[in-house]
Amino acid sequence: MRLGMIYSRVRVDEKMLIESADKRGKKLELLFDDELVFDVHQQDWSFDAILERSISYTRGLYALKFLKYQGVPSINRYEVAVQCGDKTETSILLAKHGVPTPKTLVAFTPESAMKAIHQIGYPCVIKPTLGSWARMVAKITDDTSAEQIIELREQLPNPVQQVYYIQEYVNKTGSSNGSHRDIRAFVVGDEVICAIYRTSPHWITNTAKGGKASNCPVTPELREIALKAAKAVGGGVLAMDLMETPDGFTCHEVNHTMEFKNSVAPTGVDIPGKIIEHLISIAKK
Repeated sequence: MRLGMIYSRVRVDEKMLIESADKRGKKLELLFDDELVFDVHQQDWSFDAILERSISYTRGLYALKFLKYQGVPSINRYEVAVQCGDKTETSILLAKHGVPTPKTLVAFTPESAMKAIHQIGYPCVIKPTLGSWARMVAKITDDTSAEQIIELREQLPNPVQQVYYIQEYVNKTGSSNGSHRDIRAFVVGDEVICAIYRTSPHWITNTAKGGKASNCPVTPELREIALKAAKAVGGGVLAMDLMETPDGFTCHEVNHTMEFKNSVAPTGVDIPGKIIEHLISIAKK
């Protein structure tokens, strides 16, 4: 069996994946995305399965496109990357499949963006449709801050920044003592393998922004919404970002190339091992 991993940098997460493959008697061959060359006519992909771990969403997406059409099983599949990488598409699919998700509006001009903001009401959150690590995510509390953020976005050269993705601000019921808390649930195949609370004094709780991880029990309710959200975007190896509300959980994002290094210790679950085992299970026989 020949297994590969497309990567940008060998970070802690990637090292853990390599070690997990070694422990299972498998070699994870490294494919540096800087050096990849794809041929639309022919490609000698003599791999049984490939794990995509590019830091660049664009590079990862195009790599998965070639793997799809050349019949190489991958984690995750091209369609899943498309549906998770674009927040608008994720929100549409969550809503379509009946997964509780915050109210979200999308607009294309400063005028329609302000109309959408007023429709949702303050406070609300504005996010780029593409991106990770909570970059350029902002909480808007009044017209002045809204207009300033929109004016900044209008000056950016990437036209995607003029797609205004506006979401209601959710008061998380798990938050207390001036801290904010949400949940990240990890799904591998048909199993919710573990979950963490992410707690921070800032309303953005990402561990990449300094949020602290602690174990979160996987209750039947949590398992149900995580699996339903995973199914909505096509399944695979995914991390669901959830918030606790008086009406239960709500899912606001699904991550298809998740980081997990800060989640292994608090949960006691071998997350990279589970990923490698899933990679082996989807490999061509």
